[in-house]
Parts: sequence; C-alpha cells; structure tokens
Amino acid sequence: MAEENCNRKRFYNTNLNDIYLETHAKDDFDELKLQRNTKIPKLSDSEEYAKLKQELRKRKKRLQGIPRLTLKAVGENATLDCKKIGEKIPIFLSDVQHLLLYSLLGHHSPYLPTRWCQLEKYNKISQIVIFVVEGLSAYHFVAYESLFSNIANNFKYHLEVVTPVVYGASITEELVAVPITGTQCDKLLRRYSSLETALQSSGNVIKLLKSAFPVQLLNTDETVSIKQESNKYLSSTDKFCRTKLLLSLWQMVEENYPVPLKGTLAERYGSYILTKDVYEEATATSPMFSLDCEMCMTTSGNLELTRISVVDESMNIIYDSLVKPVNAITNYLTQYSGITEEILSDVTVTLHDVQQILRKLLPPDAILIGQSLNSDLHILKMMHPYIIDTSVIFNLTGNRYRKTKLQVLAREFLGENIQNEAGHCSAEDSKASMKLVKLKLAHSVDYGDAVLLGNRDMKLLKMKTEKERLSWRASQKAEIKNYATSIFSHVTKNKGSTAAIIGSNETISEYSKYLQNLSLNIMDDESFTKDDQVRLIIADSDKHVIVRTSEIAIEHTFVLCHVKIKEEELKDEQIEKTFRTINKWSSTLWEHSAVNSLLCTIFGGQNVTNGACFLSIKSETSPDFVIQS
Repeated sequence: MAEENCNRKRFYNTNLNDIYLETHAKDDFDELKLQRNTKIPKLSDSEEYAKLKQELRKRKKRLQGIPRLTLKAVGENATLDCKKIGEKIPIFLSDVQHLLLYSLLGHHSPYLPTRWCQLEKYNKISQIVIFVVEGLSAYHFVAYESLFSNIANNFKYHLEVVTPVVYGASITEELVAVPITGTQCDKLLRRYSSLETALQSSGNVIKLLKSAFPVQLLNTDETVSIKQESNKYLSSTDKFCRTKLLLSLWQMVEENYPVPLKGTLAERYGSYILTKDVYEEATATSPMFSLDCEMCMTTSGNLELTRISVVDESMNIIYDSLVKPVNAITNYLTQYSGITEEILSDVTVTLHDVQQILRKLLPPDAILIGQSLNSDLHILKMMHPYIIDTSVIFNLTGNRYRKTKLQVLAREFLGENIQNEAGHCSAEDSKASMKLVKLKLAHSVDYGDAVLLGNRDMKLLKMKTEKERLSWRASQKAEIKNYATSIFSHVTKNKGSTAAIIGSNETISEYSKYLQNLSLNIMDDESFTKDDQVRLIIADSDKHVIVRTSEIAIEHTFVLCHVKIKEEELKDEQIEKTFRTINKWSSTLWEHSAVNSLLCTIFGGQNVTNGACFLSIKSETSPDFVIQS
C-alpha cells in the first residue's frame, strides 16, 4: 500500500450492495430503499416550486406582522397561581393603562409598560377592547376557574392587580386619567403660566387627589388658605415646596416601602402599624424628621432593630435609643452597625416601646427623611405616608435603578466623611440625610439628580447657578402629580381613531367627569357620526351593555365596556350563574373583536381582595398549508 500512489485516505469495496445482502435479509434492504425514496417529496416542475416559494414568503410576511405581548419578571411575578396566590406581587391598574397607551401611541406614549411587559409590533394592533367587571376579584377567578373556561382559554396572561377599590380610589379614574409628564407640564406652563390656570382653561387637564393612607383632607377654602400661607411663610432657605420631593404611592410600592393596601400586600404587612391613626395633608410648612436605624442578625434569620435615631430640621437629636431585639443575636454586624455585645448588655427598650414613642413624637403631617428609608420602616414594622428618600432625589449614576450610597453623597455634596472604619452611626447618618434634603431645597428639584439633569458631570450637579436651575424647572411643577389628561385625548390623536364607552347611566356619568370640556367631538349613540371621536352608549342593563358592545365594537379603535355586579348576584344560590354569564359575555366580546386586537378583561377587586387582569392578542387562526409531492 505504501508503494501505491493513491489520493484516497482509505479504500472501499465497490460492491457494497453484495456485502449488505450477504449479511441482511433482502426484504429489509427493499424496505430501506422504499423509505429513502419516499422521505422527501419531489416537486414535479418549476411552476410548483415557484408557487411554494410564494406561499412561504406570504407566510413569513404574515408572521412578521403579528403583534406579540410577553411578560417581564415583574409581570411574571404577578401571574395568578392558585397555589401561590398569597406570595405573588401584583401590578397596578396604572401599569395596565401604560400598556394600553403604548399599544395606541408606541414610543410617543407618555408612559411605557417596560417595567412589567414588552409589546412588539404595537402598530399592528388593530383595536383595543376593554371589559371591566366591577365586583369580582382575583379570588373569584382562582376559586371558580372552571366556570371561567372561556376567559382561561382565550386569554394568555392572568395577572393579579392592585385595583383602586382596595385603597379607596376610582377604577374609572385609574383607567381614564393619565398623569401629565414633565414635557406636558412645560407646554402647559408656557401657554397658561400655571397648572391651575390650565385646569380652568383647558378641559384636557384633570385634577387628581389619591391616597392609600387615612389622610384627613382639607376642604377647598382651607386648602387655598394653607397653600397661600405656605408660600408666604416658606423657610428662608427653601426655594420650592418640600412636598415636591415626596414619594408617590406608585414609587413607594416600586421602592418596596410598606403601604397599607388591602389584598396580598395587606397580608404581607399584617403585623405593621401606622405612625398615626389619622394624618393631615402635608404642606410646604410640614415639619421634617430624619430617621435612621441600626440592626443585627438574630436567631430568627432576619435583621432586628438595635438602635434608632431621629433628627429634626435644626439638627437636634430628638430621639436616640438602643433597642433589645426580641430574639437572640447571632451576629452584631459591628463593622456596619457599630453595635457590640457590651453596648446592648443592659438595654431593656423593645421594638414595641419604640413604636409607641414614634407615634407620640411625630405630628400628623410629619415628613420622614432617610437614605433608603424603606429598610428602616420594615425593621420598625411601621408605615408612613410622607417620605423623602435621599437615594431617590439624589443620583450620580444617571440611572434611576442604580442608587448612590449615602457615604458618597455626603462626601460629594456636604464635604463630610461618614461611615468610616468605626462603623455606621444612626445619628450621624440621620443628620447627613437631613442636610442633603435641606441642601436640595435651597437649590432646585433637579439639584444633584443626574437623571433629571441628563448630565453626570459632578461640577454641574453641584454648582449650576440658582438662576439656571429656577428657569429650568418652574416652581409650578410642585403640583404636577395632581394633574392628568384624559386617555381619550390620546386615543383620538391618530386620524380616524375613535373610542366608544358602553355602560349603565351611572357608569357613563362617572366617565363623563373626565370628558367634560374636552376639545373632542363627543356624541351619544343615536347621533354618532363618522366625524365624531367619542361615542357614549347608555344601556338599560348589563346584558344590553354586552349586546350593544358586540354590535359596534368593530367600528372603533378603543372600546371600553363596563358592567357592575351587584352583591345579591354573588350570593351562594346565584354565584355560579353569575360567573357563567360573565364568562359568556367575555367570549362574546372576543368573538366580535377584530384580528390582532388587544383584549383586556379586568375584575375590579373588592375591599379586601385584589382584582385581576386578563390579557391577550387575538390572532388569526388559519391552518398551515400542506406541501404535496
């Protein structure tokens, strides 16, 4: 073989078939041959091949034009699961509103749903159909899922939602009222000089007032009087109202603050107490108190309170106490807490004692300040409505979800060196937080915040002139969180887009509050024409609501169908019939919606139980074509 000049790496026998037949039965070989001949269909001519390619192109184009909705981690964590319903973290109805806005306007939407979901090909959404059912909750769906078979099968996503019912607000307002953004605020200020003037002059601006805490609101005359006095008697060092820096309810939930919502979150914070039984509305003159806690690890496996310090606006330490944990300490975390076994040896003060002292110490309109104060409130097992978090209002990263440490903020803005090798000191940290807030109040809302400034330059963050800051952010923006626009104004931005609202006389009256004086053509059912933009349909009964919706749904871009389930319909002898009816109604609306519609069914929730949201995009059901040889 070495003498032969052959390019092949190995020799082969040319008579392979003979060898195969010698070792295998002939019928096996015939069967193998038959399989090889029939495995791949053959195209008879070039015309058939061209037809196949054309069909494939059409199918690919059709698939590329299908909108897709997927959940992110936050959305997945809100998914209804009968086994883990108490462990889920629900989303808000405002989150659902953000999805609706994005499906209408895409990247031009004032708010994006990127916190909890992703919608691809939003411009391929043909219409939006919303079915609101007041009186039903997430529990009803989980406990009687077999009666909601159409909802369970048609809708891809089943989510638990903190609906407004659980914190005393309005479902109608949460769906319709879209809080104005900074850009919208700038436009309104340039045109009307103040948001209050815009409210009076423009029907597209809505005044909002919501709270999850037991706040005793002032009447209109008292509010005006206090606001006038607040502006008149602002602290000599304050350049704007301190209420501008308060966390909103949505921010408190997002930042993991304990809030007294009902439903799942109520179970989580069942052992927590309020700092007051009743609160007063916070104003520009409300006192500020900075609070910080130190903690150690105990046999419970959790952190427990070992020291608390409270500082007032004059930098006086008004309360400072060591605290004995309920359980035995396993790790003093001295390098962080500064606490040692000797320091706590004779301490008798308990967490309960601290809670009672704080309830007496804090006034009903007190504003609490701290760096990531949510951790301190969880350790204290207490809840408070008015929070200024220095980790939120100061930011050097340019990314709202990347916090800047208190030690860095104190060094860069105060020129102080805190939290050194000796460990943290709660009194020192409290003073640093108070100084940072007072420093910000002496400049402007955007001071020290790279997210608002859009610039990470430290020199700019700390040394931008007062004149530039005041011109960049007008003082009227203190009230921005209390104003909104109507979702119907956004629906009708696109030429030819119309909306329809169908409900009882009472329901339509509620929606009318957010339609008054709008610069839109709003018409009743009988008089509606193609030139009108919003159609109001008053139905005689819930059944009539569904019938009329199914008749006109295909004509509109945005359809809002709203029914209310009465208490007697949820009694034992009626409940199954009621649920089967709701299930049938949802299926009817599904059948009468267009292909690629975004369908949303909302259970409004009850006083002690969260609601539910069912979402899906209706796809075209067409069988795959078959390739024949």
